[in-house]
Amino acid sequence: MFADRAEIYIRSGKGGDGHVSFRREKYVPAGGPDGGDGGKGGDLIFEVDEGLNTLSDYRYIKKYAAEDGQNGGKKKCTGKDGKDLILKVPPGTVIIEKESGKIVADMSGDNRRVLVLKGGRGGKGNQHYATATMQAPKYAQPGQPAMEMTVLLELKVIADVGLVGFPNVGKSTLLSRVTNARPKIGNYHFTTTSPNLGVVDFEEGGGFVIADIPGLIEGASEGVGLGHQFLRHIERTKVIIHLVDAASTEGRDPIDDIRKINSELASYNPKLTELPQVIAANKVDVLFGEDKENVIKKLKDTFEPEGFKVFPISAVSGQGLKELLYHVKGILDKMDSSPVVFEREFFPEDLQISEEPFEVWKEEEHLYVVEGPRIERMLGYTNLESEKGFIFFQNFMKDNGILEKLEELGIQEGDTVRMYGLQFDYYK
Repeated sequence: MFADRAEIYIRSGKGGDGHVSFRREKYVPAGGPDGGDGGKGGDLIFEVDEGLNTLSDYRYIKKYAAEDGQNGGKKKCTGKDGKDLILKVPPGTVIIEKESGKIVADMSGDNRRVLVLKGGRGGKGNQHYATATMQAPKYAQPGQPAMEMTVLLELKVIADVGLVGFPNVGKSTLLSRVTNARPKIGNYHFTTTSPNLGVVDFEEGGGFVIADIPGLIEGASEGVGLGHQFLRHIERTKVIIHLVDAASTEGRDPIDDIRKINSELASYNPKLTELPQVIAANKVDVLFGEDKENVIKKLKDTFEPEGFKVFPISAVSGQGLKELLYHVKGILDKMDSSPVVFEREFFPEDLQISEEPFEVWKEEEHLYVVEGPRIERMLGYTNLESEKGFIFFQNFMKDNGILEKLEELGIQEGDTVRMYGLQFDYYK
């Protein structure tokens, strides 16, 4: 089964606690502290596996956790570090923090291995806290907590060219025609409702990867049918070949079809409308005489003034395919050859208890102000309009001692807290 989306819970390992103990030897009546340090928690890492082409494994197992660090022991024994957990994903997988919708990592290009959640630091044993005045400390440092989050995994096909159009316009035929011309071509067929990849090669060298995006329909951008599953695969492409049934064999108007598909692309992601697009008017082999000339002229007169070059083709007979493919190659040759990689937007390390400074002060009666670099970043990618997002931010404030500081300053229920232009009412 082809699976291009999954939701999983991930957690790094908690750091082991430092140990509290004292030397107990027969001839050492005043043995000092000898509690060992806790081990570091395991990291949670994502790694690209070229042998994978689906996310199906993550559809069945939903929770993944690295190993916790062991607690420290007596006689200054340090706890064992927790084992890292490496999750293998196919190239092109995008890791997204569920609550904010922000990108944690894009496993494409040079991103072959990414540490997503760092294991907690091990706590120090009581041996580290002995001083001239406190020679028998009965406390040790707890291990740093684990980091956890729920992420969405989305496989976005890595292809130079995306082939789009309504169902049954001939996309599969075109792909098989232009890629089966070379025996070394790699086709990755999943199912009839999944993207197909192929490599178009040229005699003089070079080529490009083309993805047949399964048939789109009206409402795809709103998730009708399998719309979102298909549309996400177009986001990495650099050029779009828009295939249309010029012969109207199913009774549809080719101009209307093109408008509708482009509307769906724009609704899903406006950036898709900025990509170079070429119109391939397919099935001209069943048109003859004036009918053929009129249809092609109408398409060219309508779309070429808008910057969309029109190529009359037949995926069955091969007519016009050479001109189409060389035109697309010419566009790609002028573009950056590096793959499209989405920028990182979410930084999981900000989930850890902050060691960065923050300021809290009472500005006037019933008004308190909180500022700090970590707080500003958290506000930037937390959806405070959702209940889960607001609870997430409240926990962050509590874990980092900010609520405690506000209470020390005398904040009361109903007072206002201001953070970088946002205002909240305080309630316990």
